[in-house]
Amino acid sequence: MNKKILVVGGTGYLGQHLLQSYETHPQSHSYDLSLAFTYHSTPLPHPFSDAFPHSLPFQVDFKTGIGFEAISNVFGQPDVVVNCAAISVPRACEIDPDTAHAINVPSSLVTWLQSFKQNSTLLIHLSTDQGEKSFYKEEDIAIPVNVYGKTKVAAEKFISENWPNFAILRSSIIYGPQTLSPVPKSLPIQWMDGALSKREQVEFFHDEFRCPIYVKDLVTIILALTCQWISSESKQMQLLLNVGGRDRVSRVQMAEAVAQFRGHDTSLIKPVSASSVDRGVKSPADISMDITRLIQTLQINPVSFKDGVKLTLTTEAKR
Repeated sequence: MNKKILVVGGTGYLGQHLLQSYETHPQSHSYDLSLAFTYHSTPLPHPFSDAFPHSLPFQVDFKTGIGFEAISNVFGQPDVVVNCAAISVPRACEIDPDTAHAINVPSSLVTWLQSFKQNSTLLIHLSTDQGEKSFYKEEDIAIPVNVYGKTKVAAEKFISENWPNFAILRSSIIYGPQTLSPVPKSLPIQWMDGALSKREQVEFFHDEFRCPIYVKDLVTIILALTCQWISSESKQMQLLLNVGGRDRVSRVQMAEAVAQFRGHDTSLIKPVSASSVDRGVKSPADISMDITRLIQTLQINPVSFKDGVKLTLTTEAKR
C-alpha cells in the first residue's frame, strides 16, 4: 500500500530535516511512502535536489494558491500534509502584516484540501509558543503580543474551524545541526558557538525564557503522528500539543550550555535585560511550556537542553 506525504515548506530548516527522516526512516511492512514537498523561491539549489532524490518538488505560491493544482494532477491527495511554511521572523511580520497573515494562515492550503472528495488527509501544522506565563498549558488562553503571534493564533483557529483532521504543534525555538542543503538563516547554537569562539564579550538576555526543542525530537514527534494516522482505521484526529524541550532556559543559560560543552570562557557571557535592546518588535518575556500532554499522548520525552547542545555540536564537528 502506498501512502503519500507532502511537506509544505520543504526547503526550510525543519522541512529539510523532515524530508531527510521520511526518506531514510525504515517503513512499516504494510505501506510504502511517496514523498513530495513545496518550495517558493526558484530555482531549487543543486545541493537540495541531490540531497532529496526521492522527493517530488512543487513550486507553490502560498498567497495565491497557484501550484496546488499541479500537486493534485501529478501526486494526488496526500495522506499527511506537514505545514512548515511560515514567515517566522517577528520583525518581518511587523513590517508587512498583510503578507505575514497570508502566509502564516494557511487558507490556500486548506482550500486546496477541501477540493478533494474525501477529507482523509491529516494536516500537521507548525504553530508557535504564545502564552503569557511560565509553563503554560495547551488549554490556557494564548495572548500574542506581536503580529507574528497573532497570525499563528489566527491560523490555529482557521484550521480547527475549516479542516476536520489536524495536529497543531506549538513549537518553541527549534535548534540542531545544519541541514543537508544549508539554510541561510542563523542557527542559534551555531551562532552562540561562533560568537563565543571569538573571545570577545557577547550580550545575552537573562530575562526571556523559552523551552527550545532539539530538531530531531520534533521530527520524531511528526513521524509518530504520521505513523499513527496511517495505521489508524478510525481516521479522526484533532490534537493540540505544546512541543518544547524539557528545560526552561534564558538566552544566558543557552549560551552557558554551549560554552561549557565547547570549553569557551563563560565570563564572556554578559547578561543584559531584553528591555535594553530595541528589536523593533515586542517579545514575550516568558513563554515556557508544559509538555505533559505531549509525553502522555506520544510517549516521547525530549532530550535536555545540554544533551541537545552536545548532539548539535558533535554532529557539526563530523561534517
